[in-house]
Amino acid sequence: MPDGPGLVSSAAAVPLAGAQAAIAVSGLAKRVADASGELTILHEVDFTVQKAETLAIVGASGSGKSTLLGLLAGLDTPSAGRVMLDGVDIYALDEDGRAALRKEKLGFVFQSFQLLAHLTALENVMLPLELRGATHAREKAESMLERVGLASRLKHYPKYLSGGEQQRVALARAFVTEPPLLFADEPTGSLDAATGEAVIKLMFALNRQHGSTLVLVTHDQAMAARCARTITIAAGRLV
Repeated sequence: MPDGPGLVSSAAAVPLAGAQAAIAVSGLAKRVADASGELTILHEVDFTVQKAETLAIVGASGSGKSTLLGLLAGLDTPSAGRVMLDGVDIYALDEDGRAALRKEKLGFVFQSFQLLAHLTALENVMLPLELRGATHAREKAESMLERVGLASRLKHYPKYLSGGEQQRVALARAFVTEPPLLFADEPTGSLDAATGEAVIKLMFALNRQHGSTLVLVTHDQAMAARCARTITIAAGRLV
C-alpha cells in the first residue's frame, strides 16, 4: 500500500474509532509477487489488544507471525487492512509519520539484538532518548542498564558482550523511553536456555513495572503461557 495524496505526515493524527484499545487490527493482509504470480503471506486478520495486556503470537516458522509483528509496528506496509495504535491509523501516516509514532510510542526487541556495533552499551541505550530530545539521557540510560544488571558494562561495545548481555542491553534500550507499546520478535531465539529464561523473567518484570502493552512473537509455548492471551497463526491465518 504505497503512500499517496491525503496521507497524514505527523504522528499526532486525530484518533479514530477503536481508541480504547492499545492495538486494533482489521482486515490486515500481506501479499507479495513470486514466480507463480502472487503469494499470500498473511490473510485478512482481525484482533484487538487492550492497554497493559500481554499477548503472545505463536506459530511455526514461516506461518506469518513475524510479518504480522512488522506490520503492527509499521515496519512494512500491508496489501490491505488497517492497524491502529493508541487510536491512530498508522497506515494513514506517511513513512516519516510512522517513524515519529514509533519513536513516541513503541519499543522493539529483536531476536538478533540490533545493537549498533560502533556504540557502547550506554550509547546504544541513550540513543532513543537523544532522538526524542529527552533531558538527562545519560543518567536515565545508566539507571536502566543498572536495572538489567549491566552497571559494570556501560563502556563495552556489543562485540565484547555475551548474547545474554546484548539482549539485556536491547531490553534496556526498548524500555528506557517508557513506551506504552512493546513488541518483541523471538527475544530469546539466539540465546541458550538458561540465559533465555533470565531474559524472559527480566522482560516480564520490566513490563509489569512500566505497565506497557506487550506483544511478543514466539514459537516457545512456555514463553507464550506467561502472557495473558495467545493467538495462533498457521499459514497466514488466525486459528
